[in-house]
Amino acid sequence: MTWDWEFAFEIFPDILSAIGVTIGATVAAYFISLTLGLVLTLLRRSSFKPLALFVAGVIEFIRMTPPLVQLFFVYFAFDMSPFLTGAIVLGVHYATYVSEVYRSGIESVPASQWEASKALNFSTAHTWQKVILPQAIPPVIPMLGNYLIVLFKETPLLSGIYVLEMLAVAQMIGSETYRFLEPVTIVGVLFLVLSYPSALFIRYLEKRSGQLPGSSEKGVKT
Repeated sequence: MTWDWEFAFEIFPDILSAIGVTIGATVAAYFISLTLGLVLTLLRRSSFKPLALFVAGVIEFIRMTPPLVQLFFVYFAFDMSPFLTGAIVLGVHYATYVSEVYRSGIESVPASQWEASKALNFSTAHTWQKVILPQAIPPVIPMLGNYLIVLFKETPLLSGIYVLEMLAVAQMIGSETYRFLEPVTIVGVLFLVLSYPSALFIRYLEKRSGQLPGSSEKGVKT
């Protein structure tokens, strides 16, 4: 199949019109993953061992099953809109990975910080809020930023439950015209154009936090 520039220019606005759905799903899923990831991390560190073990089991179960399977299960089991289903499933799935990032940040905080807080009669909640989290989260922000790009690239999965994001629109155009080369290529280029600036910014943050070779500051242990 040869490339048809006229056809490519003709379908470009249609694919571009779906970019809002792609970005909206990414932002919603990212917010869910950041929030739920922190909750999972704190619950997993609970002193109530049955709760900690239960949360650990849930995390492993979600991580070990494909997001597409989870997407289909939730879509057919619950009466929710495809967009909401997609945002929730991707958000919950990646919350389990984000929780590991939070965990690495928390474990990088010296144990002496806990002891100092205890000596000052800080409550556990106060210690988390004022001492541990302010030190644990800033160093892992670059790693959290990477998950924004990962989530963005995973949004084509939502085409499986009829969310009209960019790839879904490209597939519709291909089915109607029997030409897939141009629509799929346009989708790939749009993903590259939108992802690359974010990747450069995250790399800048990594250098600032000392996670790349040659940087002057000490990075976070993972």
